[in-house]
Amino acid sequence: MRVVVAGASGVIGTALTPVLRSAGHEVLRLVRRSPTAADERQWDPVAGSLEDGALDGVDAVINLCAVDTTARRWTPEFKQELIDSRVVPTRVLAEAVASHGVPALLNSSSVAYYGDTGDTVVDESAPAGSGFLADMDREREEAAAAASDARVVLLRTGIVLSPTGGLLGQLRPMVAWGAGGRMGTGRQYLAWISLHDEVSAIKHVLEHPEITGPVNLSGPQPVTNAEMVRAVGRLLHRPTPWVYPPRLLRLFAGELADAGALTGQRAVPDALLRHGFEFRHPTVSVALAAAL
Repeated sequence: MRVVVAGASGVIGTALTPVLRSAGHEVLRLVRRSPTAADERQWDPVAGSLEDGALDGVDAVINLCAVDTTARRWTPEFKQELIDSRVVPTRVLAEAVASHGVPALLNSSSVAYYGDTGDTVVDESAPAGSGFLADMDREREEAAAAASDARVVLLRTGIVLSPTGGLLGQLRPMVAWGAGGRMGTGRQYLAWISLHDEVSAIKHVLEHPEITGPVNLSGPQPVTNAEMVRAVGRLLHRPTPWVYPPRLLRLFAGELADAGALTGQRAVPDALLRHGFEFRHPTVSVALAAAL
């Protein structure tokens, strides 16, 4: 297939592009600067424009655009930037997919869509939750609906366990320095997925046209915050005895503490499993070992 990827320079996009190409797909990358490579096409999501011919003959668009929610403290301005980085590109691409007759749109979302689920296991049939992150995901999923007649897949990604950045980029040095410990009660669930399985799952969804609607990109066995920290500690051979109380977390992280560190989603990948996807890293210990 001929596939256009937006957000190709991020952690997931950087890993996804060579995997798709090795499978025989042609990948074109959308960039916001002047193109410097033959596989690049320019676009300006703020202006709502794409380079002429950018979607000619394209079979699918994969939208991975999003500013990292942990990049800095949540000021009102940064929260709006988070929203705009997701909703604006989605709306532009969905409308372009519709107007150019592109058959498929695979659009990034996250398991935060479900809000704080506590101990409740949730699959793709669960309704939207409440809170800033849930509202933001719901808004960008609604924007994807502008793709009208195309096959729209909502990629609700969990915490990606990558060798660089993300959760492990913060957790690994803390544990290595002997400062590892649970956040609050530690009972909040983390829907995680290895970077390898994240990329493989996107490829699987792309290549299976019968898959549509929401798809949880998360491992089959979500774990609690405390279990995740202990698992990292075992791999690094470091104790993780500390407890970070909510008051301290709010002092350092502000609103993000309640929206992220102290809440979670016990999300499971029902759609992927029903459509024959096989996880290379089905447990958090295996996924962490691969990442670390």
